[in-house]
Amino acid sequence: MRYFIRLGYEGSSFFGWQRQPNVPTIQQMLEESFETILGEKVSITGAGRTDTGVHATDYIAHFDTSRTLVEEELVYKLNSLLPKSIAVFDIVPVNDEAHARFDAKARTYEYHINVIKDPFRVNSSWYVRKDLDVKRMNEAAQILPEYTDFKCFSKVKTDVKTYDCTITAAHWEAIDHCLVFTITANRFLRNMVRAIVGTLVNVGTGKTSPDELHQIIKSRNRSQAGSSVPAHGLYLTKIEYPTHLYL
Repeated sequence: MRYFIRLGYEGSSFFGWQRQPNVPTIQQMLEESFETILGEKVSITGAGRTDTGVHATDYIAHFDTSRTLVEEELVYKLNSLLPKSIAVFDIVPVNDEAHARFDAKARTYEYHINVIKDPFRVNSSWYVRKDLDVKRMNEAAQILPEYTDFKCFSKVKTDVKTYDCTITAAHWEAIDHCLVFTITANRFLRNMVRAIVGTLVNVGTGKTSPDELHQIIKSRNRSQAGSSVPAHGLYLTKIEYPTHLYL
């Protein structure tokens, strides 16, 4: 039987989602907890990588087991065993062919910027000391859905067959002393959101004009775009799947 796991995590103390030798990761913590509870090796497949320090408020992974599960009981036991920075919200049965990564229709990320020094958000937002023009940043963000090739925002050494992504939404919102950037697409390249945010921050400071974003994207050159912003301000907030996958 295959199940989807819906979970969230505060990523500050982890080296991303994917299991790596000699460092703590979300995948490792989950697999070890499942093995302890179920008494069998469980391989967990995530919806995709998140880098070191990145957070997720609504992440999806899948696993297979031959055991008969009481989902609510398993959620309770997992949350009792997992560290405080990882929480399992739900475990639901899905079709045997359902895949947490390949069946995702859309993903949404948020990036959080603090415009004042906040000691309580040191690990959850990026503190920017410069004044940012949110109107100009939103003007530039509206250009993104006009394009599909985002090689200029991709990590240089990455093994992908295509740099094409369909962005359906991208906007900034001012909330108290925070600026929150929300972006939704069918897929994202490695480091893409952090590179986009870095480029839009350049627009907000006046270093780059909104219209220059056209030339940056058309260049397909990573060096033309802005710097990659720190990981600790990034959140994976939503992953969408076709409803027919759920039993």
